[in-house]
Amino acid sequence: MIPTTKRRSPEEILQQVQAEEDYEKRGRLKVFLGYASGVGKSFRMLDEGRRRHERGQDVVVGAVQPQRPPEIEALLSKLPVIPLQVVEGVAVMDVPAILKRHPGVCLVDGLAYDNPPGSPNHSRWQDVEQLLEAGISVISSVNIQYIDDLRERVARITGKYVSQTVPRSFLNSADEIVVVDAPPEMCITRSEDAEADARASSQAQKLSELREIALLLAADVVDRQLEQYLQRHGITQTFGAQERVLVCITPRANGAVMIASGRRNADRFHGDLTVAYVRQAEISADDQSALERNLAIARDANAHIEILDGEDPVETILQFARERGITQVFVGHSTQERWWERYTGTPLDRLIRGADDIDVRVFPH
Repeated sequence: MIPTTKRRSPEEILQQVQAEEDYEKRGRLKVFLGYASGVGKSFRMLDEGRRRHERGQDVVVGAVQPQRPPEIEALLSKLPVIPLQVVEGVAVMDVPAILKRHPGVCLVDGLAYDNPPGSPNHSRWQDVEQLLEAGISVISSVNIQYIDDLRERVARITGKYVSQTVPRSFLNSADEIVVVDAPPEMCITRSEDAEADARASSQAQKLSELREIALLLAADVVDRQLEQYLQRHGITQTFGAQERVLVCITPRANGAVMIASGRRNADRFHGDLTVAYVRQAEISADDQSALERNLAIARDANAHIEILDGEDPVETILQFARERGITQVFVGHSTQERWWERYTGTPLDRLIRGADDIDVRVFPH
């Protein structure tokens, strides 16, 4: 669907003008997002700074990690660096010096670092916010374990808990976010020892989970960027940014497989999951028990559950899907064809024909 515009009031026009002016005055924030140590986010940040510097942009390094490998040192040698200050034994970014220098772009690593007590800003991400408000663009990097509302989830996977964090709201304000997508295999070392290989396999699985979290986070930030763009340009959003998955169950459907697949799809695309059942007039005790088991699986999957009423199950599902903006429909289908369906078509045929731009996925049973 295409965004549409509407006639705006003078107040709405004024709000748009003010939003555009504020957007132009503020520096732009780009974040390289890592899902584990060693994926190369700091290198990517500094290498982009080097390329911009060579193209003639005014770029400085405001903060980097204290322990640096040779490849990072090589990049730093090609860039102007504003030294860190040491306050009460803690290395902090020299915000006054950067503001005085007022470069076009400042490179800042270690977003989650806390400043010493008594500092103007409690954390380094607040230092970055100050630079952005002053019209200085910032390129930074951070791992997902340091995002406040992901800290617990990541800790359950890695077993490592961090105390310093960056608020999700700050990351949402980024103008651009890049997931440093090194394959999990590159972040682990292999050996000939079977036990060590087993540990490596477990680590690869954990890295894959962390990678998926990072990708979903980046997708959410992009969605917010789209919303802000539409607001700045006075465009009314009439399309759904998220996937909406509808799993249609019956007593005979393989509910466990269908709902698990629907849950994965909804999570992958940061969407919603609904499980629906079209009520039948007469149902046996065995079928009722099977239906209750499927509904219990749906509740465990944190799905929205809908009991629908209608004489024609296909039309009832299609009408519900259109009203709710469903983008994917999961249905079960018997592999045993009745003789008359060769001529009249199956309910599945009717569903697919009527679905239009809704994707239909079929699970045989």
